[in-house]
Amino acid sequence: MTTDEYYMNLALDQAEKAAVVGEVPIGAVIVLNDEVIATGFNKRETLQLTSSHAEFMAIEKANEVIGSWRLEDCTLYVTLEPCPMCAGAILQSRIKKVVFGASDPKAGCVGTLMNLLNDERFNHQCEIEKGVLEERCGQMLTQFFRDLRAKRKRNKSADN
Repeated sequence: MTTDEYYMNLALDQAEKAAVVGEVPIGAVIVLNDEVIATGFNKRETLQLTSSHAEFMAIEKANEVIGSWRLEDCTLYVTLEPCPMCAGAILQSRIKKVVFGASDPKAGCVGTLMNLLNDERFNHQCEIEKGVLEERCGQMLTQFFRDLRAKRKRNKSADN
């Protein structure tokens, strides 16, 4: 197992926590000097806050841990390609490297729809590694939405 796979497995553990509470299963881990300094998972439904994505949750914890908004030597591991909002937060926090699992065809801004993290018009760019444990990350999301649709269908049938 590679180092990236090890940390992505930890991000997948965070995604599982999200799924358990009915959140979209996306998890994030921030590493500094080979040490996990922050974790996060989606809490958008729980907190009813737009910005409660896994990446934001982890970035805010990392800011607290190191006592700075600058995360210049950190690597972010996240199970799904960051959206434009999260890519913006990654740039603003000066994260050095982003490693993600599954691509996001609807909102991915680290290579799928666009690549905000390598746009030279910004004052910061990130190293990017994509597709780490991609199949497992993608399957977790696919299964979550499949189960959600089935549950809604059952509930709709029960109402009739």
